[in-house]
Amino acid sequence: MSRIFGSVCQNGYVVRDIQAAMKHWIGVMGVGPWFYIEDVKTDWFRHRGLASDVKMSIALANSGDMQIELIQQRNDAPSMYREFLDAGHEGLQHMSYWTQDYQGLYDKALGLGYTVGHEGQIGGEKGRFAYFDTQAHPGTIIEISDISGAKGPFFAHIRKLAVDWDGKDPIRTLP
Repeated sequence: MSRIFGSVCQNGYVVRDIQAAMKHWIGVMGVGPWFYIEDVKTDWFRHRGLASDVKMSIALANSGDMQIELIQQRNDAPSMYREFLDAGHEGLQHMSYWTQDYQGLYDKALGLGYTVGHEGQIGGEKGRFAYFDTQAHPGTIIEISDISGAKGPFFAHIRKLAVDWDGKDPIRTLP
């Protein structure tokens, strides 16, 4: 438990091949079902304060209360995902903390001296997220994510389906 951010809700893995990564998590780890979005549409995305046209695919599944996110960047636009890959890394890139009071947590982090590496929005104002530049070694970036909008119920649905998952229909592609 972080005294600043609360409980980690998600581990995010940046991968070069999201299909292979999902198959690994399904076959080796027994985790699923996966909810896959090939072309994530961001309302806006900024890397180090500048607009970036990042293209990415994501897949989400739960292992107990922990959500697992797989991210494959599909272009060379500036992002912390690209920086991670360009540094020769692949795998755990960030830990995400979810909040119903995004602006309050965002302002608190900035007030404590955290700096934003990249941030964006998906699905409207209540779909914001920010990654703080906290990487001391691979896997230590902190993300905060607003779950006060549609994202919250969607994440709860993913967790609920994982509880009794029987291994069937392991990858569910979303529009």
